[in-house]
Amino acid sequence: MKQNLATVFILFYVLSACNQETKTSSPLEEAKNLTAYVNPFIGTGGHGHTFPGATMPFGMMQLSPDTKLDGWDGCSGYHYSDNYIYGFSHTHLSGTGVSDYGDILLMPTNNIQFNNGADGKKGYRAPFSHDQEIAEPGYYKVHLDSTNIDVELTVSKRSGIHKYTFPKDNKQIVILDLEHRDEVLNSKVNVYSNTEISGFRHSKAWATNQRLYYNIQFSRPFKNMTFLNDTEEGKQVKAAFEFDATESQSLEIKIGISAVDEVGAKQNLQHEIGEKTFDVVKTEAQQVWESQLNKIVVESDNADYKTNFYTALYHTMIAPNLYQDTDGRYRGMDLEVHQTTDFDYYTVFSLWDTYRATHPLFTIIEQDRTNDFINTFLAKYDEGGIMPIWDLSGNYTGCMIGYHAVPVIADAYLKGIKNYDVEKAFTAMKHSATRSHLGLKSYMKYGFIPVEEESESVSKTLEYAYDDWTISQMANSLGKTDDYKTYLERAQYYKNVFDPESQFMRGRFRNTWFAPFDPYEVNFNYTEANAWQYSFYVPQDISGFINLLGGKNKLEENLDELFTAEAETSGRNQADITGLIGQYAHGNEPSHHMAYLYNFVNKPHKTQERVHQILTKLYQNAPDGISGNEDCGQMSAWYILSSMGFYSVTPASNQYIIGTPLFSKATINLENKKQFTIVAQDISDTNKYIESVTLNGKPLNRTFIYHNEVVKGGTLAFQMTNSPSTWGTKESQEPKTSIDKHLIVPSPFIAKGNVAFKEQTEVVLKNTDSEATIFYKLNDSEYKKYQTPFIISEQSVLTIYSEKNSIKSHEISTEFYEIDPNISIVLETEYANQYNGGGPNALIDGIVGAKDFRTGTWQGYQDQDVIAIVDLGQEKLINNVSVSFLKDQKSWIFLPTEVDFYTSLDGEVFTKFTNMALKAPVPTDTIDMEAISISSLGKARYVKVVAKKLGKLPKWHLGHEHDGRSWLFVDEISIKYN
Repeated sequence: MKQNLATVFILFYVLSACNQETKTSSPLEEAKNLTAYVNPFIGTGGHGHTFPGATMPFGMMQLSPDTKLDGWDGCSGYHYSDNYIYGFSHTHLSGTGVSDYGDILLMPTNNIQFNNGADGKKGYRAPFSHDQEIAEPGYYKVHLDSTNIDVELTVSKRSGIHKYTFPKDNKQIVILDLEHRDEVLNSKVNVYSNTEISGFRHSKAWATNQRLYYNIQFSRPFKNMTFLNDTEEGKQVKAAFEFDATESQSLEIKIGISAVDEVGAKQNLQHEIGEKTFDVVKTEAQQVWESQLNKIVVESDNADYKTNFYTALYHTMIAPNLYQDTDGRYRGMDLEVHQTTDFDYYTVFSLWDTYRATHPLFTIIEQDRTNDFINTFLAKYDEGGIMPIWDLSGNYTGCMIGYHAVPVIADAYLKGIKNYDVEKAFTAMKHSATRSHLGLKSYMKYGFIPVEEESESVSKTLEYAYDDWTISQMANSLGKTDDYKTYLERAQYYKNVFDPESQFMRGRFRNTWFAPFDPYEVNFNYTEANAWQYSFYVPQDISGFINLLGGKNKLEENLDELFTAEAETSGRNQADITGLIGQYAHGNEPSHHMAYLYNFVNKPHKTQERVHQILTKLYQNAPDGISGNEDCGQMSAWYILSSMGFYSVTPASNQYIIGTPLFSKATINLENKKQFTIVAQDISDTNKYIESVTLNGKPLNRTFIYHNEVVKGGTLAFQMTNSPSTWGTKESQEPKTSIDKHLIVPSPFIAKGNVAFKEQTEVVLKNTDSEATIFYKLNDSEYKKYQTPFIISEQSVLTIYSEKNSIKSHEISTEFYEIDPNISIVLETEYANQYNGGGPNALIDGIVGAKDFRTGTWQGYQDQDVIAIVDLGQEKLINNVSVSFLKDQKSWIFLPTEVDFYTSLDGEVFTKFTNMALKAPVPTDTIDMEAISISSLGKARYVKVVAKKLGKLPKWHLGHEHDGRSWLFVDEISIKYN
């Protein structure tokens, strides 16, 4: 890199931050190095959750400043809005929605101070200015204002170097804080000499059992060493090292890390850095980054577009992270030490995000690493019993849904990437799909996940169905006919959560549709989304989905409504739903394929319009330049693929759907030494439409390309124009994903009828497939063919199924409850619709809630008291009144502060019978149900229950910083009387 690059970068960054107008020229246009176009500050503002520090492609170490100690916008340890740096730690997550890492903090200062200053008291933190901050691939520099110390950082894969320049004649102190960030279980400092220390940090956060070892070597001997409380081992270990200021103003600190042991940390440091100088390590790091970025070379006159592109490419290469020492040892999912030299072992697989675009991008530009990733999956399967969903430092985090290691393997295998044990991989894929947890037991039993049995039931049903389709495709390729049939049938289970009347994917609650229904409502039926944002998720069978809707015109109409709907959501607050265009939410992954669905209905110009809008409006060269969490590369991978002109709507289909290119030319330098070049002739901000396409000089009259057409090299040429054309609008020119074999019959549902009823309820049955015949039975009677509605007037079990062409659906049983017709309830406070428990009678319907609040049986009230009046119909001698509450503090659900009971004979005058105060809440992760009861209330017709809210969350709760307000979750009010 040129010597003046830092100056140029600062100038460019300041100008771009002050002026977001599109620029047609920039000093950076003259730069030879692609690293000059990387702005690591993109995503450090807003909710991008990235970090600006030094790291290597897919490296173990992320050496970066820490400006935020906790909170959602502190997930990466850094936020652009902050004014203080607490120090420089060696592990960071890129773009996640949960905090962890920030291990082994070092901070140079000029006095011995162990308090970090976060409490407002004197501490070692230091103010800084972005005007004196530089971030480049593999390098970071900042000036600490209060101490006038300059800090520079650079890295190798598992090791790094700090370079501190102290002001002349000032004290030179370096603080080592092993307590920094997450909860410490144990830590230690071993002092081997006055230039070398080593130790470990054992901590608990998102990864509940994380172990990291370190070896630190100082370029000069320290003359004094002080430990906080003289403690070298324990949960609160901090040390201060003082260096002789007369020797030099400069101090370098080399550090190696390992998840295995201290020996591994030292070996990593010696093998990677050894006696190398800071400048040599920096140069090597940036040369590696230059080589990585050269995998795709884009040409454009727009400097911001190029900066967005190469920063996005940089972000896709930060994770997954190497988790293996130079000698091949690593800590597995069983937390034991293993060793292999056959492949590199990785961690931090954010698979719910990255299976969509990041891993498909890797199948083009990181084929060797893709083999390593899959070998890592199989190693984790051996060590921990299941392939990862979201693993972190040898821990299963239990985060997110689906089993998305499966499509990563299937996509790679079907693209010819097979340097792993294929049979073992297929066995592991089936293993992931046949567990009994996370709703899979219900999914396999019913063909969908009922709301009352598992939270996020709609999203899980849809994503399991896609994952199953990828298993079927690999099974078909392997000649496994039985598995092909089984998983192709399961891939159609999406049909069981499609409501033909509303045309949305909806939760099935006791085999009725969850109601009342609001497609804008964010509730527990969906994962970080609402019905709008999951109802287009059938990438494996878009043709079948079109048939359910009623034709291509209907899908087009629904997509138009999606992008033009009101850009607001209702229900619970979901910070991940950002980047809204109508109800399309680009800031979160379930929406990422939607703009490309217009191609499937022969309206590619609408895809081109929306893709261009997203590319140019929702990605900016600014700290707040990403519309949501960066999510370990997924937000950036969408940009990389889409800006080149295509996207992976259905990984494992081997198709990329054409959108619209952003660059006049993009060249992919493939690992097989071939090139695939995308040329966009006459492209401009107005010429965003495709007039015609050629592939290797021949007309391409389809709106998709195949993976093999990319990796064998060639040229894809677009002729751009300023208005929609007829290209791709004819039948057979559109992409298709279609399930045509082993078709299932959807399960029927209860279209009308109260599962909890008074006296009687009329039941109407329907099926998504109107040609299917429905059969039903009550209790142990014989099945009857359903023809007309029928009446249920007593507690019963209704069992139904459908049949078509001798193919039967799953059988679904629903228990109907009879509510005492003499009892009624009036709610004087309003429950949240998404937590309605089944409706106004939920508190007297005899159906009791379980510990998972998201399964639909509880009524939820946020920041308000619960006031309910039960009318017994006539005067009774009341023996006992009991009301149940849920406690799940992590989800902001607290017990009431007190519960008051009242009785009345006339419903007008109430007598307060008793007051039951509960203990003040204390921090706990335990989920409990607690029944508050009282006996011997005497004669009354009316019973009133008043449960008092907690209100504002306690100061010790994470939601307190967001001014969070507590929820009350209440269920059955049980009254025993004579």
